[in-house]
Amino acid sequence: MNLQRTGKLGTYASCLGHEAAHVGIGAAMREEDCFAPMYREYGAQFWRGVKMSDVLLYWGGDERGNDFAGPAHDFPWCVPIATQCLHAAGAALAYKLRGEKRCGVTVVGDGGTSEGHFYEAMNVAGVRRLPVVFVVVNNKWAISVPLSIQTATRTLAQKAIAAGIPGVQVDGNDVVAVRHAMEEALERGRSGEGPTLVEAVTYRLSDHTTADDASRYRDSEEVEEARELEPLIRLRQYLRDTGGWNDEREAELLAECQRQVDAAVETYLSTPVQAAGAMFDYMFSEWPEPLRDQRDNALHHEPEGGGH
Repeated sequence: MNLQRTGKLGTYASCLGHEAAHVGIGAAMREEDCFAPMYREYGAQFWRGVKMSDVLLYWGGDERGNDFAGPAHDFPWCVPIATQCLHAAGAALAYKLRGEKRCGVTVVGDGGTSEGHFYEAMNVAGVRRLPVVFVVVNNKWAISVPLSIQTATRTLAQKAIAAGIPGVQVDGNDVVAVRHAMEEALERGRSGEGPTLVEAVTYRLSDHTTADDASRYRDSEEVEEARELEPLIRLRQYLRDTGGWNDEREAELLAECQRQVDAAVETYLSTPVQAAGAMFDYMFSEWPEPLRDQRDNALHHEPEGGGH
């Protein structure tokens, strides 16, 4: 957030409040499974080996961030809403045709369940009994549109009924519950029983992105009520109650986290910026003339040196 506010990073999508849902997803998956994320599932991606510096590169406008560490078969970040559902279904179809015990996993928000891509992916997955898990992280708000006027269904999990597949609703602020639900869904897929829809109910505590101001459409009392149930507070209290956590261990963890974040930021800021011509590469085997002219113009006005 500080990097964006100081002009060192582009628009950024915070995951504040979603930690349990995302980490629960990543913890349940196997390395050979395929992850088709949306654009804020950092917890799942970190679990699968993506580096913080990769995330910063991507949101800094450098597509090399999409060539991230971790499983090479995972899909890049996807900003178009719900198209990643079709990507996961397609990967799952390939696994089934090859006879591989692997699963596709994708995440979509509550607003994304109104998109045609979401229904199309679930429909083909249901018909073909594909090994894929659709996770709906229901954070109650699709930018400024509340769930109450997004859909008339009582739950988002029941949208699975139309596709003829199981739908499960889970507490998205409970990392243990999310991991358990995901493990069951993934086992169904691997054993040939087909797809599952998992609705993880949570709350988006932050703005939708740094380009948004949620205070314009959300009641502050609603946010504060949700903050009392946020995942890290609950997990901390559980660990304290069971004797697995204390102030000393938390201070050590926070210091280590700060060290890792600072190192990732340093790596990001010190990465040489790509040449302006890079945005034109790998698009066409034979360039159209207008694109060639645009590239030449970009190269002509490109400043020397510089950083992120």
